[in-house]
Amino acid sequence: MTTARKIFGTDGVRGTANVEPVTAETALKLGRAAAHVFKKRVPQARGGGRHKIVIGKDTRLSGYMLENAIASGILSMGVDVLLIGPLPTPGVAYITRSLRADAGIVLTASHNPYEDNGIKFFRDDGYKLDDSIEAEIEELVFSGQIENIRPTAGEIGKAVRIEDALGRYVESVKAAFPKGMTLEGMRIVVDTGNGSTYKSTPCVLRELGAHLTVFNNTPDGTNINKRCGSMHPEVMCQAVRAVGADVGISHDGDGDRVLLCDEQGELVDGDDVLAITSLDWLTRGALAKKTLVATVMSNLGLDHTLKNAGGQVVRTQVGDRYVIEEMVAHDYNVGGEQSGHMIFRDYTTTGDGVISALQVLRIMMDKGRPLSELKKVCTKFPQIVLNVNVKSKPDWSTLSDVQSMVQQVEHTLGKDGRIFLRYSGTEPKARILIEGRDQKQITHFAEEIADRIKAKIGA
Repeated sequence: MTTARKIFGTDGVRGTANVEPVTAETALKLGRAAAHVFKKRVPQARGGGRHKIVIGKDTRLSGYMLENAIASGILSMGVDVLLIGPLPTPGVAYITRSLRADAGIVLTASHNPYEDNGIKFFRDDGYKLDDSIEAEIEELVFSGQIENIRPTAGEIGKAVRIEDALGRYVESVKAAFPKGMTLEGMRIVVDTGNGSTYKSTPCVLRELGAHLTVFNNTPDGTNINKRCGSMHPEVMCQAVRAVGADVGISHDGDGDRVLLCDEQGELVDGDDVLAITSLDWLTRGALAKKTLVATVMSNLGLDHTLKNAGGQVVRTQVGDRYVIEEMVAHDYNVGGEQSGHMIFRDYTTTGDGVISALQVLRIMMDKGRPLSELKKVCTKFPQIVLNVNVKSKPDWSTLSDVQSMVQQVEHTLGKDGRIFLRYSGTEPKARILIEGRDQKQITHFAEEIADRIKAKIGA
């Protein structure tokens, strides 16, 4: 490769819509490059006929612009486009597999505000791209190597809208819930965050018999994630208390994550869900190799919980793609993040918020116990996470003041805690995570480190 990585981050291409690299011009080039790469990977289209790529999106206004641009690029390379409209990210992955397409593309910036957008790719098997494939696409975007490939006449691709994509996805999600079991009598609050789950999650839960109170399900292109959804779970918690629901479900903009709350209106985060589900799967003999995959951000309480039950936790760097890579490499089937990305590989190839919620709802129905009791299986260490806006992301080893404080904290906490610093892969932020036995102590440490980061690279 002759070109350094310029546009792909930890989860595809992301940024302010209509500002490079999330522009119509670059989207068109990405479409051309992706079409060329995926066509070359499998010279004979799956199922015969022409090569095809699925395009889905969330509910952002800029999705129209990017959808048309990237579709034009794909069509110009002689590859057909299957348009499925607004659908959760896991839905795009499923439809890609279901329709035997060569690849899937979803236009979303996940939990970011509506002004942002992004472009994520899936392989034909519904898994996210390897770094090597992303690098190959990126090389073609900047090198001009495929400028002379211009199919003409009948060789130009055509675009088709798939009208039953939502129904296909809903049925696939329901297959993750036991046949014969219903959610009748279950009162559920659902906050779709005005995002891509605004139709799918209510549809799944209603068809399974739940009584729903649904809100933030009227997207207008500009209200996605706006004071709602999993970025603002307090809205869900308040609604659960107000209507007396049994459980609350809150999604991010593209529906690949979920946060829950119990009947008392208390938050149930990704670590709680991982503890509840992995212990249940372990007890039933369904947890592959008795192993749960989590990231370095997950609470140490998870490790103790699984160990005490005869299992173990394997950790990866932050990012659901790294969790999935670890799961695929070692054939694990349950993993996820504290933020609400959970992957149940028996049912899906990527994080799926409603499938994750269904795993908890199934356990509630099986055991006949409220969520407030189920989440007691894991005793968490006191933890604090602080975000600091930064203007640059230098190597941590170059920030001597920060490093000296980190060493002091590590020495003080010893084996009863840990500290972890990282930069966000999608936002100009530094994240500080500290766990220990004393909440007041770790809060003081986190604030001290945050001040030192602000002094050096604060925005």
